[in-house]
Amino acid sequence: MNRRKAIQLITSFTGGLFMNQISEASNFLNGLPKMDYTFPILFMGHGNPMNAVEDNSFTRGWANAVKNLPTPKAIVCISAHWETKGTKVTAMEQPKMIYDMYGFPQHLYEVKYNAPGHPMLAQEIKNNVTSTNINLDHDWGFDHGTWSVLVKMFPEANIPCIQLSLDRTRDLNYHYQLAQELQKFRNKGVLFVASGNIVHNLRVIMRTGNKSTDWAQEFDQKIASLITDGNHTPIINYKKLGQAAELSVNSAEHYIPLIYALGLRKRNEEASFFNHNQYQDLMSMGMRCVRIG
Repeated sequence: MNRRKAIQLITSFTGGLFMNQISEASNFLNGLPKMDYTFPILFMGHGNPMNAVEDNSFTRGWANAVKNLPTPKAIVCISAHWETKGTKVTAMEQPKMIYDMYGFPQHLYEVKYNAPGHPMLAQEIKNNVTSTNINLDHDWGFDHGTWSVLVKMFPEANIPCIQLSLDRTRDLNYHYQLAQELQKFRNKGVLFVASGNIVHNLRVIMRTGNKSTDWAQEFDQKIASLITDGNHTPIINYKKLGQAAELSVNSAEHYIPLIYALGLRKRNEEASFFNHNQYQDLMSMGMRCVRIG
C-alpha cells in the first residue's frame, strides 16, 4: 500500500469515528421524543442557604411546586452563584458539591446532593445555541444556588442536572435572548430551574440598619405585575424603575436568573406565583417564586 492510500484509509477511519460522535451528540435532541407536555419554568427565590436543612414555608413551597409534575429527563439550573467570563455549561458525569458560603453551622456543609451530570445534554445545548459560544466546563459542580433548592424539590437526587453560568460581561438582553434559544428543550423532558431572588440586598440593611421594607415591597409587586402582563422590557431595563429597583437589585447576580426564566417563556404562557409576600434575613431578600407555563 502506498503512502497516499494509507493516509486516505486512516483519514476515512478516524473521520468516520469523529462523524459518529458528532451524530450521536446531535441526535440527542431529536432522539428525545417530543412530548405533549411542555415543562413549566420555575424561578426559585432561594434566600438563605440554611433553607437547605430547614423545614419552613419556603422549602414546602419548593417541594409543592414539583409535586404533580412528570419526572423530568434532566434539569438545567441557572444559579445566581456561578458567574463567569463567557457562558459555560457543566459537562461532567458527576458534578461535585460546592459549599460557596461562609460562617454557617457545620451540618450545612455536610449536605450532599449526588445527582449525576448530563454531558450529552451539555453538548447539545452548545450545539443548538447560535447567538454565542457555549463553553463546556469540567471544573464547577453544584453550588448552593442549585443544591439548596433541588434537595427539597427532588430529594432522591436521581435526575441528571447541569448548570448554566451567568456571563457577567454581558447585558440583560444577552441573557434574555440566550434563554429564548433554549425554549426548544422544554418539550423534550427538560425542566429549567432559575435560582436567585427578585429582591436581594443584604448590604443596605447591614449598612444603615434600616429595616423598612417599603422599597422591597414596591419593587417586588411592580415586577410581579409586569410578569403577569407579559411585559418583559421594563423588567430587563429595571434600572429605569427608580430607587426601589436600585435598592432591591443592588448587584444583579440574583436578578439575572429571573431574566432567563422570562426568556424561556413561550407565547401566551401564563405566570403564577408562590412564596410571595414573604421575606428573609431582616426583610432584605424577597422569596417570591414564579412558575411559567
